[in-house]
Amino acid sequence: MQIDRCKGCTDLSEQDMLRFRSVETAFLEASKSYGYREVRTPTLEYLYLFTSAGTLTPGMLRRVYSFLDWDGWSGERVVLKPDTTIPTARMYIERMQHKGHTARLSYVANSFVFEETGTKARERWQCGAELIGGGGELADAELIAFACDAVKRMGLDKIEIKLSHAGLIRGLLSSLGLDNTEQDAVLSRILDGELDTLENVHTAKPQVVEALKLLLNTKGRSAGFLKNLRALFAADISEAQNELSSFISTIEMLEAMELPYEIDFTSGKGFEYYTGIIYRLFAGDENIGGGGRYDKLIEMMGGATAPAAGFGLYIDRLSSLINIDDLYIPVSQRVSVSIVPGAMKLGCEVSGLLRKAGFIVLTALDGKPSYDCGWELKVLPDEPRLVLRNCGTDEMNNCSDAMEALMLIGVG
Repeated sequence: MQIDRCKGCTDLSEQDMLRFRSVETAFLEASKSYGYREVRTPTLEYLYLFTSAGTLTPGMLRRVYSFLDWDGWSGERVVLKPDTTIPTARMYIERMQHKGHTARLSYVANSFVFEETGTKARERWQCGAELIGGGGELADAELIAFACDAVKRMGLDKIEIKLSHAGLIRGLLSSLGLDNTEQDAVLSRILDGELDTLENVHTAKPQVVEALKLLLNTKGRSAGFLKNLRALFAADISEAQNELSSFISTIEMLEAMELPYEIDFTSGKGFEYYTGIIYRLFAGDENIGGGGRYDKLIEMMGGATAPAAGFGLYIDRLSSLINIDDLYIPVSQRVSVSIVPGAMKLGCEVSGLLRKAGFIVLTALDGKPSYDCGWELKVLPDEPRLVLRNCGTDEMNNCSDAMEALMLIGVG
């Protein structure tokens, strides 16, 4: 009987892992250069972490893998974590908040979401960062620059950022007299692209509705329109002025950094707990990540009030864009070493020197040299102790010691 893998789960072949590690390495290098420290949270979390604070929507909660921990210590219902930001926020509250410092945290993690057809991914890998305890436009700009830098280190240069702002939209909806529940419902539909939902909003402030329509239909690469909107509706949108000014300030910072962006208020879909700027990153038509500001999350989860923002990059999508040919070690850097009985000490010595020098060394098994190497080195118990063959030219050289062989391979 053939045993199949679970639906919605993927095996990562050697080529897949080359791509995966190249994405991970580029991200962690960028993380280190921006002062972020790597953390890791458990795969299992208590279900109430995602329910008690209302951090996930009911639709998302219906898609978590949940079960009772009968044989564990708690008897609580646990889940395979469906999100990476919320567990990181939990760890911050539990282990870091009392220090009173700004926390710059990064991670490479998987999350799990049930998908009933089994044709889409149920296990998803992402690399991400959270900046907790530091707020303001500069913090938002830093995270966006970090995300773009990480992607560029992966060899992907054509990046575009799509910007939205949940706080600005909420401020305008609040000006219309909508309560929080009504704001949540309208905001969700707006971020889903249902702009006609405003036609059903009855208010005594039609000018605010008009301002909101203009805002939502804005797609451009300049903060100028937002400044004009602020001037035209200054008196009507007083509750959203601070959010609008913050959004403009962040955009101006992105322009100073020469980062390509487009304002698109419908691009924030799926960001349930975000309170400020929202952004998505695209490489061509592929959405490769996103993030934003979530200043209320730490308090919602029982911590002290703390500004916070973060982003995630989707490793599976980024991996598919990586050129595999750029990742292989050149054949010229691969050496097959055949050790004849009685020459083990010298064979180990020369293999160690080659590895320290950065070469890939494959020990020939059963006397059969590896086929995918640029060099074959035979180690003998008698003179000549080392016989080196260039697999490309078939040139043979006898070497008296390991250093001579290393020099020939390095020069060759």
